[in-house]
Amino acid sequence: MYVPQRHQFTDREDLFALVESHPLATWVCQGAGGLVTNHIPMFLDRKRGEFGTLIGHVSRANPVWRELAANTPSVVIFQGPQAYISPGWYPGKAEHGKVVPTWNYAVAHAHGMARAVQDRAWLLDMLNRLTNAQEAGQPTPWRTGDAPAPYIDRMLNAIVGIEVPIDRLEGKLKASQDEDLQDRLGTVSALRRDPRPEAGQMADLVMKAMDDETQGR
Repeated sequence: MYVPQRHQFTDREDLFALVESHPLATWVCQGAGGLVTNHIPMFLDRKRGEFGTLIGHVSRANPVWRELAANTPSVVIFQGPQAYISPGWYPGKAEHGKVVPTWNYAVAHAHGMARAVQDRAWLLDMLNRLTNAQEAGQPTPWRTGDAPAPYIDRMLNAIVGIEVPIDRLEGKLKASQDEDLQDRLGTVSALRRDPRPEAGQMADLVMKAMDDETQGR
């Protein structure tokens, strides 16, 4: 991934937070006939390895798990907040007109060797962890044990686990760092007026990037 100096996003805790808050991953690996892409939710086990380990599952009917080779690399992509940035938000538009549209975004790319897992104890633990993480905010969290055991057994037969120990974790944060200060503030103001949650999240990232620059981080 091309990452200009201004868009460096390297803090491990911030990258972990992005992965955990946007768990639907785009998983790309090499298959027998070329690149294979799947979209699956993944749980980040922070304690396994320097950069953590990702776990999830695919349908047993999905041929991807049969095509995984021991030495074939994968990349798992997590897309964080993103927003279109209009030059109409910039005070610079009225002053000199030398402004153009752009797109802000935050992403994390996890690289590693994926493997398929069929052990039932592993699969049940993975389902519990993935479910518990997503149900944590519910008034009455659903648990795997709430469903009849024979039903869960059938579900386990229908999936194959995917595990990706992360060898390299890279990120990119494009949060208006290339713009003049007044234009960044104009961007934050416009994003705050947008009712969509991602707009507010991007406004926070633009402000954080300005704060980090001020503090020399």
